[in-house]
Amino acid sequence: MRILVRAHKSPFQVADASKTLAKNLIGNNVGNLVFSQAVYRLLSTRDAQIDARKFTRLDPKRVNDTYDMVVVPLADAFRKSFADELRAMTDLFNHLTIPVVVLGVGCQGPLSGRIPASSLDEVVTDFVTAVLNRSASMGVRGEVTAAYLKRLGFGDHVVDVVGCPSMFMAGPDLAVGHTDREVDQLSRISMNISPYVPAMAPVSVDHAERYPNLVYTAQDHLTLGMMLTGTYFATRPQPQGSATTMDHPLLAQGRTRFCLDPSTWMRYLSGFDYSFGSRIHGNIVALLAGIPATVLAHDSRTLELADYHEIPRQVLTPTTPIDAASLYERSDWGPTVSGHAGRWARMTAFLERNDLRHTYLPGESPARFDHALAATKFPAPVHVGDRSARVYAVKKALGEPVGNLRWDGIVRRASQVRRAFSRTHT
Repeated sequence: MRILVRAHKSPFQVADASKTLAKNLIGNNVGNLVFSQAVYRLLSTRDAQIDARKFTRLDPKRVNDTYDMVVVPLADAFRKSFADELRAMTDLFNHLTIPVVVLGVGCQGPLSGRIPASSLDEVVTDFVTAVLNRSASMGVRGEVTAAYLKRLGFGDHVVDVVGCPSMFMAGPDLAVGHTDREVDQLSRISMNISPYVPAMAPVSVDHAERYPNLVYTAQDHLTLGMMLTGTYFATRPQPQGSATTMDHPLLAQGRTRFCLDPSTWMRYLSGFDYSFGSRIHGNIVALLAGIPATVLAHDSRTLELADYHEIPRQVLTPTTPIDAASLYERSDWGPTVSGHAGRWARMTAFLERNDLRHTYLPGESPARFDHALAATKFPAPVHVGDRSARVYAVKKALGEPVGNLRWDGIVRRASQVRRAFSRTHT
């Protein structure tokens, strides 16, 4: 079985921070690598030959001639900002003669979960039709997305609610430890942040002050760019107090880390007592590492997934009081673990319905994948260290900040800054 998996990079591809940023190997958010790696691992059966790559400039004829199936793990793809990519994939699928399986896809909407009618409906309808012409069903994140697709005419007979593949990284196994510990102001806590969410700005500043062992585990390409160059290359103003400047205490004090690969991320988080924040995959990775985590849900995509997988969550609004120790005390991970078996059964039923064998079937094993991944040496988590701070100081001395740049210019700018640093420190 020759399978093409849509992914921003292969689980075994090694890239440092500069290359990751320059080629956008995380698709703007390293959380994307978690669900694509989970799918790759699940499909790595004895007779499977898997290629993982981006869906850019693909020749449909070559795909038809080379592969037996295309598998497309997605996140919140039903959103206006992703419409062009949906159209491109629809065009590709309409030229394919082999099966196309989509799983984990969701929509983006307000906390209410009510998705209003819009011009996106036609784009999604065309996309789903193209997929279902080549598969038995589509796997979606949760009930909000299922209800949205039902409104568009796609009922339960062709839509399976399966959650996110990332939660099945270890198949039927899920264990969350440390839930009997006490979390206090000296505990080692990982906080994940969506910098564009205004309510997270005061939470990040407050927790930086009150929890001295708290670390910000960043995920997005804009923050990675800031850690490398000193500048957050946003195209619009950011919320006041958000972790988007080098003056934010979590950056100024060197309390920010960025993991470039899922395996590094899981190992890193395994050393913490607790994780919380507004990034759904930041908290899922913590759970996969056995660490208790609580989601701050700020829209339907995070709330839908937390609800389906019964991950403890707190709805986040500008007036919601947030305290890590209180969140931990109120959270219950029993349903997350006890309900995992039933959710795993639904995921495997979906795979089998769509003729996809997986590594937990009798006679199969994920061991080959695990051994290959263990033998791959990935970069350590990126951090804002002393040298980065000096580069930032030189950058400011040279008259920065610079204006908004295209992403292909970020690493070039970083190189210019490093050369300037070298000249002034040799």
